[in-house]
Amino acid sequence: MRAARRPATARGGLGWNLLGLLVFATAGFPVYWMLNTAFKPARDAIDPDPHFFPRTLTAENFSRALDVADFWGPVGRSLIVSLAVVAIGIVVGMLAALAISRFAFRGRKIVIVGILAVQMVPLVAMIIPVFLLLNDLGQYDRLTGLIITYLTFVLPFTVWTLRGFIVNIPRELEEAAMVDGCTRAGAFLRVVFPLLAPGMVATSVYAFIQAWNEYLYALMLMSQQNQTATVWLGNFTTKHGTEYAPMMAGATMMAVPIVILFLLVQRKMAAGLTAGAVKG
Repeated sequence: MRAARRPATARGGLGWNLLGLLVFATAGFPVYWMLNTAFKPARDAIDPDPHFFPRTLTAENFSRALDVADFWGPVGRSLIVSLAVVAIGIVVGMLAALAISRFAFRGRKIVIVGILAVQMVPLVAMIIPVFLLLNDLGQYDRLTGLIITYLTFVLPFTVWTLRGFIVNIPRELEEAAMVDGCTRAGAFLRVVFPLLAPGMVATSVYAFIQAWNEYLYALMLMSQQNQTATVWLGNFTTKHGTEYAPMMAGATMMAVPIVILFLLVQRKMAAGLTAGAVKG
């Protein structure tokens, strides 16, 4: 019986491994093709018979990408906006998630349903109202206006995600700390906050990616002088056509901050993604 089960188990494991490799190849191929095109000569990037492996490698596309338009200005503005959105979103989102998770108040269910409803609204449907509102407030074509706009869709995601982490932290830990003499704020800072830190890191990374990669609102609400990095990539599309190789080089440079962020917080992020999976 055991001998008969082992081949079946091995076949099942092989099938899951093959499925995992297929998913990895499907998700990783666009990244590989971006890098492949970024290091190709410009003429090979538009070759009607593309090659899976580049025949020659060149860094000329990166120089061309930096020469097309100002690169560091848009990247700096994207960093400012993304970091501000993450900082404000985490602080406000954590307080809101804590209130929803730990306190019973009138209208609590309505708030939760409202958070879900906001996430279901397509971003494109809010362009005109957001434009009119920012124009009335004098925040059109300003980084502060773009930060406020990004918070409208980052905050619901942050609140809902952090709520899931807080719910999985037993109330008894806070109550025990308060019995030992801690105030509610002290119990949160000494007990809940350290346990919540991995979840905050994971949420911060996804919030940063949302703000960094956003294109539509940055295009509609910012002028060319104040454009962000995602809009900057549009400079490679001209009336003469699209320069694919420099565009992919620019996209590669834009991906570097995300990669660095993942490398810095990968352990905390892995812990945050699995937090609450096992209850003891």
